[in-house]
Amino acid sequence: MTVRVDGGQLTPTQIVTELDRYVVGQGQAKRAVAIALRNRWRRQNLPPELRDEVAPKNIIMIGPTGVGKTEIARRLARLAQAPFIKVEASKYTEVGYVGRDVESMIRDLTELAVNMVKNEMAESVAERAAQAAEERLLELLLPRARIRDAVGLGTLEPVSAEASGAATREKLREQLRAGRLDDRQIELEVRAQGMPVMEMFAGAGMGEMDQNIREMLGNMLPARTKVRKVRVSEARRLLIQEETQKLIDMDEVAAQAIRRVQDSGIVFLDEIDKIAGRERAQGPDVSREGVQRDLLPIIEGTAVTTKYGVVRTDHVLFVAAGAFHVAKPSDLIPELQGRFPIRVELEPLTRADFVRILTEPESALLKQYIALLRTEGVILDFTPDAVEAVADIATRVNERTENIGARRLYTILERVLEDVSFQAPDLAGKTVTVDAGFVHGRLADAIRDDDLSRYIL
Repeated sequence: MTVRVDGGQLTPTQIVTELDRYVVGQGQAKRAVAIALRNRWRRQNLPPELRDEVAPKNIIMIGPTGVGKTEIARRLARLAQAPFIKVEASKYTEVGYVGRDVESMIRDLTELAVNMVKNEMAESVAERAAQAAEERLLELLLPRARIRDAVGLGTLEPVSAEASGAATREKLREQLRAGRLDDRQIELEVRAQGMPVMEMFAGAGMGEMDQNIREMLGNMLPARTKVRKVRVSEARRLLIQEETQKLIDMDEVAAQAIRRVQDSGIVFLDEIDKIAGRERAQGPDVSREGVQRDLLPIIEGTAVTTKYGVVRTDHVLFVAAGAFHVAKPSDLIPELQGRFPIRVELEPLTRADFVRILTEPESALLKQYIALLRTEGVILDFTPDAVEAVADIATRVNERTENIGARRLYTILERVLEDVSFQAPDLAGKTVTVDAGFVHGRLADAIRDDDLSRYIL
């Protein structure tokens, strides 16, 4: 069976072009990610005997904070028509310590794949589910045994005494489809919520065990139902959901989801530098190297047991990222370094990059602020010299204090537009022009005082 692969059939050039719409610069990282995505498609078109031998070329992106590593991952998730999950390496602990084990990332990825396949199947059976729900709704509105009594006579158009039950039902169907019965209240039998399980496991980092216990008890106990009084429009939604669940084969959903994870799954492992460094005998870093050792079999290829079945990770693509301010990639254990053959270094952002970030991407910061204030009826106008001033100040503050990359633009713009945002409801219908003088006037004190800029900007 042909498995859909990430990125569809986008070429590397097309993938980079899509990323360019949202992420400024970092061409080398975009090329590496684009090639990795395209290689998934290439592998699927190999002969079966060779397909299993081609291992994914895992990537590690190295660069300071705020240069686009996480943003590339976010946009990659939208491009990848495949199971994709972004996790932080720092939230996992070595087996034996309280916390989440590394295998949970594969279980989470499988859960995402199941939801993806289920949604696709729901779309394919949507028409049949809607028809079945309509029939059930008609039966509730107009039971065959009591044709005239189920719905108030005021909602029905008059029909002749000789009209058959079928004709009356069709007349009611027309009114239902026209929305004339949407506000009618009816009684609907729905599944009752189960009794809550004690939360004693969640605090101990065993949320997954808690979930499994809930499911086990739910399967052991008979399904409980209750009667709710709802409007017809709400009843239609609930009935469509029930009919959709009946039409979906969950065994096929699980099988397809596992195949997708195994053949085209992607895990973005952020903050990997936080588990690098020399091992300490005590303190909060005691399990750093243990987490790395636990990651080894997952990345190399192992079998992970999930509630949907066993998932092999041999062909799951791992993209890791880290700032590596304190630690270095060489501080990772050698075996883990070898699992990431492709290394990409992201460049620190320059003043020119800041200008582009403020104006070029489809969701550029300035466009966001303009749209936000437009909801209050305020027209915000940024002049070119204001953009240059913001970029210049961000560059200088990053040089004098900690370099947090493009995130500095958020703090500066919030400070510049603080008064305008506060007074926006009183400025409806007015135009506020932000020029270089406006920017420097709002930030003059913070720019002159290094100590103040550390706390404000």
